[in-house]
Amino acid sequence: GRALLILLLSATVSLLGGLIFGYELGIISGALLQLQIDFHLSCFKQEVLVSALLIGALLASLVGGILIDHHGRRRAILVSNLVLLVGSLILTLARSFIGLVIGRMTVGFAISVSSMACCIYVSEMVAAHQRGLLVSLYEAGITVGILLSYALNYIFADVDEGWRYMFGLAIAPTAMQFLSILFLPVNPVKLSSWDSDCQKGLIQLQDTEDRAAAKREPYKEKHYSFLDLFRTRDNMRRRTLVGLGLVLFQQFTGQPNVLGYASKIFHSVGFQSNSSAILASVGLGAIKVVATLVAMAFADKAGRRVLLMAGCVVMAFSVTTIGLTSRIAPLAMARDCKAATDPNASHSLTQHPLTPVSSQPAVSPILPALGAGKSQAGPGFAATRSLAKAFASTQSREVVPDSSLAQKRGLVGQATEETVGSTGPPFGGAPWAEHTVLNWITLLSMMAFVSAFSIGFGPMTWLVLSEIYPAGIRGRAFAFCNSFNWAANLLISLSFLDLIDAIGFSWMFLLYGLMGVMAVIFIYLFVPETKGQSLEEIDQQFSRKR
Repeated sequence: GRALLILLLSATVSLLGGLIFGYELGIISGALLQLQIDFHLSCFKQEVLVSALLIGALLASLVGGILIDHHGRRRAILVSNLVLLVGSLILTLARSFIGLVIGRMTVGFAISVSSMACCIYVSEMVAAHQRGLLVSLYEAGITVGILLSYALNYIFADVDEGWRYMFGLAIAPTAMQFLSILFLPVNPVKLSSWDSDCQKGLIQLQDTEDRAAAKREPYKEKHYSFLDLFRTRDNMRRRTLVGLGLVLFQQFTGQPNVLGYASKIFHSVGFQSNSSAILASVGLGAIKVVATLVAMAFADKAGRRVLLMAGCVVMAFSVTTIGLTSRIAPLAMARDCKAATDPNASHSLTQHPLTPVSSQPAVSPILPALGAGKSQAGPGFAATRSLAKAFASTQSREVVPDSSLAQKRGLVGQATEETVGSTGPPFGGAPWAEHTVLNWITLLSMMAFVSAFSIGFGPMTWLVLSEIYPAGIRGRAFAFCNSFNWAANLLISLSFLDLIDAIGFSWMFLLYGLMGVMAVIFIYLFVPETKGQSLEEIDQQFSRKR
């Protein structure tokens, strides 16, 4: 009975941790629409507000590992919950732009520490044959959190100062996670004996003598310094190579940017602006949730390696397809940003360079959060995290506020001159309007890409990272890889437009396809299968093998 209770509480902690993470990433898109008007934010200030979360998260990935290793995983989660409560209160009560930035940085710090501590704590808490399922539950939580944030963005779109409710509601799941973890033990307890874990399918590299030796040797926990990550001791250098390779390939396969074009692709197959906005985000969000559930079901059966390689192959194939179809039927780009600084001017919501421009304003209170870019926030644990992404999502569509709100704020919704086309059907005169078949192929490729990421790189990267390092340095190693993940994400999102200018949209996507092929080769050569093994066994195997 106690084992079952611990299992359920571990699952709750993992799911709630992911839910909070996804919610905080997604909610800014809807909140920014109102903040922009209430605080008269310029384009630069909007970028600062969105990147504040990222800066907080980067700081956390630099210091969070020390907290996790030296003060324990459980305490790190409890502290992150308290910090998150403080951050949410600052945001809910904010009266100035500085207050908002401080609140978002605090929240970013908290969710970054929590994300690392949750994955490690849960991986250490449960038996080997359940580890894949329960750590992947975190990723499922993220996708659900993002969908939840879309729904709340929509509900509070017309509420005066609705952004206060959006930020404040994060307090509920945070308090629930805090209470759940109070009932869990401090030191991880294994829920099944070490022996029975050993019987499950071991890594192919290991022969039976090694297996017998591993059973005979009592497992001794060692102490490591941070620099040991780059030394040959216990083969730590190879583990670091595996960890960094996974997080960098997760980003360099184009995941943060591919979804910036979601709503443009939905438009091209004939969906009108409002339904396109909902479909692009909620539809892709739902696909992500389903794909993540598939990954959870197969993580402990098929294994990490198989899911990573299968996901990479499908991702490489789909971005290559998008690259080739966009050579024949090019997608139009728009680069402009309008700030809502003058409430009397005709009001057009800002547009980030990444985002496609619709040819007519969507006369509806539907939030851009439900539009193109926000489907980006879903892409998995990592990719959700970037300035340009989150910013793009907030401005993915021109929206005329609901009439009551417009009267309240004295705004007149009006499309700007830069918008493509005039008042005809969306993109009526665009060169790619006639390529219906190609547009559907592009759409299906994007869906395949989202699914493949959510089955492979999305959950598996973090699962493997929580398994391959020895307990004594697991927190610092995870944090080290995580900081590269955030940095790569930021770099890719910020350089994306310049690269498109330099080499063109279709070549960019073909380049992502090439990276996908390289990722498959990397996983095949360097990433071992870890399903069904205890963490001690994985550690001993890594220590012994070159």
